[in-house]
Amino acid sequence: MSPRTPGAELPEHPDWLWRTPEPKRSYDVVIVGGGGHGLATAHYLAKNHGITNVAVLEKGWLAGGNMARNTTIIRSNYLWDESAGIYEHALKLWEGLADELDYPILFSQRGVLNLAHSLQDVRDSVRRVEANRLNGVDAEWLDPQQVKDVCPIVNISPDVRYPVMGGTYQPRAGIAKHDHVAWGLARSADTAGIDIIQNCEVTGIDIQGGRVTGVRTTLGPIAAGKVALCSAGHTSVLAAMAGFELPLQSHPLQALVSELLEPVHPTVVMSNAVHVYVSQAHKGELVMGAGIDAYNAYTQRGAFHIIEHQMSAALELFPVFARAHVLRTWGGIVDVSPDASPIVGLSPVDNLYLNCGWGTGGFKATPGVGSVYAHTIAHDAPHPLNAPFSLDRFTTGALVDEHGAAAVAH
Repeated sequence: MSPRTPGAELPEHPDWLWRTPEPKRSYDVVIVGGGGHGLATAHYLAKNHGITNVAVLEKGWLAGGNMARNTTIIRSNYLWDESAGIYEHALKLWEGLADELDYPILFSQRGVLNLAHSLQDVRDSVRRVEANRLNGVDAEWLDPQQVKDVCPIVNISPDVRYPVMGGTYQPRAGIAKHDHVAWGLARSADTAGIDIIQNCEVTGIDIQGGRVTGVRTTLGPIAAGKVALCSAGHTSVLAAMAGFELPLQSHPLQALVSELLEPVHPTVVMSNAVHVYVSQAHKGELVMGAGIDAYNAYTQRGAFHIIEHQMSAALELFPVFARAHVLRTWGGIVDVSPDASPIVGLSPVDNLYLNCGWGTGGFKATPGVGSVYAHTIAHDAPHPLNAPFSLDRFTTGALVDEHGAAAVAH
């Protein structure tokens, strides 16, 4: 931990947890993007591979992008083997991350309920439960009364527009405190000697003979043996700087929180039919999200009709929230691939690596993708868990189609 004056007042952002270095002129690895994935990659490069001559470049402030603009849900109950593999790997790391970082990330394993509202929902949900169990992921099918036993405030009356016909339940799932996760990862990387450089935007990528040689930034050129992209919705912009196109579309995704309430919501509830997901944060505010805005944009704000729809959906499920007041809303940028699964691995340029296309699933994958991406960078070859998510699957046809297969977007 960086030294500070005893008794000095701490700043609003805890920069005292890491140094504020000037960038060196060259590094073994440059990571572009100082969010959760970039910081986790740096942490595991040092921890698992002993690679510490690393810079994490962030164009704004540390973890100020999607890491600060999500609903912090963590789960691994995905349908396909490939998805379940990488998300379950992440969940196992989440379960020990506070001890690993020696930092309180407030990981609360309160479980996640995915509700079913039609016979087709029921069939799909039961199928996913069985697939989860085959992959060693904890999963249960609950009838309506069992749903209410887990979350008493869910409305299970049959006389509503979307009656609850049951739901899947993953007890080990939950939420974590997103900023604490970022700060713990940043402190760990900094302690290992990795440079975290904020307000440093990448404006170009240098390539010679088909191999990356460095990046150009607003703080000057930085040479690099390897460059790893971790910039979510802007990864396609960076790829264009390197001379190739990625099959990604970037959309706004917004969420909101209510005023502080007494503890009333003991788990996380998600519903694809009415499209809303709701949890209660540690301080007491209700955290709600919905689907992406349909248009492509890099804006960090969305349209009002999305919020209006998700409020209507939330009140279908939770009439008790009718008088709660919205405190604030925010938006992030999600990058969506054609099969709704991520792209993690090699790029067409030697020593330039890709981690993108996570859509709305990025936060929950944070430690898992950090560890396998670090392996990919260190060995110039994918880890078995991210090998199915290579870029070339869009030409081979070996897709991992998670469109709707995981029951809800988030």
